[in-house]
Amino acid sequence: MKKFRVLTIALFVACPGAWGQKPPLLPEKDVVALAQEISGETAKRNLEGIARFHRQRGSKGFHDAAELVAERLRTYGLSDVAILQFPADGKISYGTQKSRPPWDAEVGELWELAKEGNTREIASYEAEPVALAEDSESADVTAELVDVGKGTEEGDYAGKDVKGKIVLVSVQPGAVQDLAVGKFGAMGIVSYAQNQKTAWWGENVDAIRWGHLDTFSTNKTFGFMLSLRTARNFQERLAKGEKIWLHALVKAGQHPGSYDVVTAMIPGTDAKLKEEEIAFSCHLDHQRPGANDNASGCATILEAARTLQKLIGEGKLARPARTIRFIFPPEIEGTMALLNSKPGLPKQMKAVVHMDMVGGGPETKAVFHVTRGPMSLPSFVHDVAWAFAEWVNEESYEFAATGKAAYSLVSPEGGKEPLRAEYSAYSMGSDHDVYQDSSFGIPAIYMNDWPDRYVHTNLDTPTNIDATKLKRAAFIGAASGYWLAEKHDRAELETISRWVGAGNLLIELTEGRQGADLEGTEAHNMHTYRSLYQEQIWRSARRYVGDGCAESEGPDCLGPQNKPIALMPVPGKGKAPHESRLGTKFRRALEPKGPLAVFGYDFFEAEWAKRGHTTTPGLLEYEGLWGGGEEYAFEVLNFADGRTAQEIRDVVAAEYGPVPVALVVEYLRALEEIGVVEEIK
Repeated sequence: MKKFRVLTIALFVACPGAWGQKPPLLPEKDVVALAQEISGETAKRNLEGIARFHRQRGSKGFHDAAELVAERLRTYGLSDVAILQFPADGKISYGTQKSRPPWDAEVGELWELAKEGNTREIASYEAEPVALAEDSESADVTAELVDVGKGTEEGDYAGKDVKGKIVLVSVQPGAVQDLAVGKFGAMGIVSYAQNQKTAWWGENVDAIRWGHLDTFSTNKTFGFMLSLRTARNFQERLAKGEKIWLHALVKAGQHPGSYDVVTAMIPGTDAKLKEEEIAFSCHLDHQRPGANDNASGCATILEAARTLQKLIGEGKLARPARTIRFIFPPEIEGTMALLNSKPGLPKQMKAVVHMDMVGGGPETKAVFHVTRGPMSLPSFVHDVAWAFAEWVNEESYEFAATGKAAYSLVSPEGGKEPLRAEYSAYSMGSDHDVYQDSSFGIPAIYMNDWPDRYVHTNLDTPTNIDATKLKRAAFIGAASGYWLAEKHDRAELETISRWVGAGNLLIELTEGRQGADLEGTEAHNMHTYRSLYQEQIWRSARRYVGDGCAESEGPDCLGPQNKPIALMPVPGKGKAPHESRLGTKFRRALEPKGPLAVFGYDFFEAEWAKRGHTTTPGLLEYEGLWGGGEEYAFEVLNFADGRTAQEIRDVVAAEYGPVPVALVVEYLRALEEIGVVEEIK
């Protein structure tokens, strides 16, 4: 393996930490007001309230949590507090999201029937709601248990009679229900699937992990989730020839209903800019307790709402020019319903501060990230968040190391550890994907913890949440959102330029990374597109302040101290046999809107199957240097904005690592076939 070669490009004058201990962007009086008012304890009390509810989409528990949040927002004095309702019945679609019917459960019990006539409770929905797989249907079944291993292949059932029995599987119940129940006649499923793998995966053998069935499967059944300890005990006994009989009692099912989305606002004051919005977003749904995922994000933006409204009401902060909106939806599907049902709203949104898991204390092993957007949507708003985050890093480290700091941002109930936030490349997996999809094009600051060893388990409890972490996350979010909501003009560009691009200073030209040689064409390609990306970030800042020079290609638009680097041309490429469409220009169709892989529904997969295809385009399975099939597919669609197939291939290769152009062409043709992209004649 060859060594890495790193080229540092001084495109912007600012370097991480260049501002020392002076707060960035906002006047110090505003920073003082925010730091003093934000309360980690208030955020944690609200988190504890939210975590009481089993918050599945459209369920009574979700609605109760929504009512709690709405009541808090009204108490805090926010405007236009409402719980918006969008019908969900399994038939209505919101862009690429097919609505999933709400699901509720009353009873979920799994018992082992012992030979002596005694019974032993294995799982209880009342005690641990996560033990009952989402989308389970009612049942009253007594049946023998059969271990089928993974259970996703027909060979897993060879020589095993599972008809009328309950199967034990190592994967999610939804991955086997059509085979186990639909084809082989099983009555139900118990699973010990180990989702969300980290370095601590499998360490706690008593943890119960979240599980789900396929919402749209016609083979309705029930599923229970077991701990590793329980599953291994069953496997050992079954391997010795012992028969195990289980009794499952379930009262649950899907029903017509709605997605509830809580919204509230702090109105702006500028005659023109008040029609623009800066949104704060989280996802309110999750299994109980779901403390870090994601009661933490919702409690934190609730605290940002309380703080901003109070300080503005007291005159300690000026009322912003732009309107600030707070949104509490079911993850992804609620955001899809909102943005598709109210088409004027995405046009008003200029930026989003999205929080999904922001409170993990030391026990969770969490690392806090401020995540940049995709290369398809260059924006300076991520650098605004990072300016505040790195300043909190410095202040919190100084306090931890010396016991003194002007702004420790420590809560009395919380820890004193430094924040150590990281500025991270774009990663997928929450509502920020929806906002930053090309059909909406809204830059989103994504604040998140990863890893977290308790996520998606019954151990994701409020006791593992740190009030200091909540306070710091709320400060970064509130400061970023408030600054973005203010009016800025061309006179501030020189000041703004100190902060823009701080996280994008390094362009890595790697050689031999994971066996790939990035010399020559690929190195030039990555250098060219990442350099253009950095220039576009600065231009986005100039557009934000209304600078008419922003769209110019001239270097003067970057300012006297921010000259663009000389771009390195990409050498010509030879033609490959299949590439008759390399020069074809593609653009995305106006409808449907949203990412193709949403929550509980894969639009591409469904539309592809409707046309009789049984094989998946190779790009969806491709693993690059820094991204996988999901990331490549997301960006290929986003870059279909009039570029040629070759240009789309080159820019996604610069973002995620080299990818065969044949895979990109194949995927674009597939998107064209299902009507998502069209050729520009």
